[in-house]
Amino acid sequence: MFHKEGYKIMAFAAIILIAINVLSYSLINTYWIKFSVLLVSIFLFLLIIQFFRNPKRRTQHNDAHIVAPVDGKVVAIEEVYEKEYFKDKRLQVSIFMSPLNVHVTRHPVSGTVIYSKYHPGKFLVAWHPKSSEENERTTVVVKNKLAGEVLYRQIAGALAKRIVNYAEEGSEVIQGSDSGFIKFGSRVDVLLPADTPLTVKLNQKMKGGLSVIAKIEED
Repeated sequence: MFHKEGYKIMAFAAIILIAINVLSYSLINTYWIKFSVLLVSIFLFLLIIQFFRNPKRRTQHNDAHIVAPVDGKVVAIEEVYEKEYFKDKRLQVSIFMSPLNVHVTRHPVSGTVIYSKYHPGKFLVAWHPKSSEENERTTVVVKNKLAGEVLYRQIAGALAKRIVNYAEEGSEVIQGSDSGFIKFGSRVDVLLPADTPLTVKLNQKMKGGLSVIAKIEED
């Protein structure tokens, strides 16, 4: 199954690649060149459609769990000063998506969206220290009855040229449901209270909507 954000791009790519092959078969007489053009076209199309795959995930809803919002690898676990919304120190878990990962963003907790803002910006590589502050990004905060306010930030990278964010302030969302899409990958940061007990470590592979990154201790 494919994400709706990819339909137009996939259709456009298919039209262009078909046109290229029609031209190659009418203008090129050498069979192996025509066959090579076909193989390259198939490879490129498969590469494009894999960016937009959208596998169904069955999230085990649990207010005491904060799940990974995206597929990818944990590239940073650090205490940072969050100056956009909380304006205090937070524990940041950063998940990097390679071009081969699923690029759907999912809600890490259930609750009410109390903050959602888009920031235009640069397209530095996702692991650049300033990418979380200078790149194109969206910041979303969901208030959960047990976990409190959980912030997650979609950050565009060198290849990603458009972030899609479905989270609207005042809306009720469900853990693991579709929150948005970063076209052609990048990074998502999750910011939690500094004393949050994490269940992940550096370089660990994540599955969006399934992998638990933190467990909140119930009183």
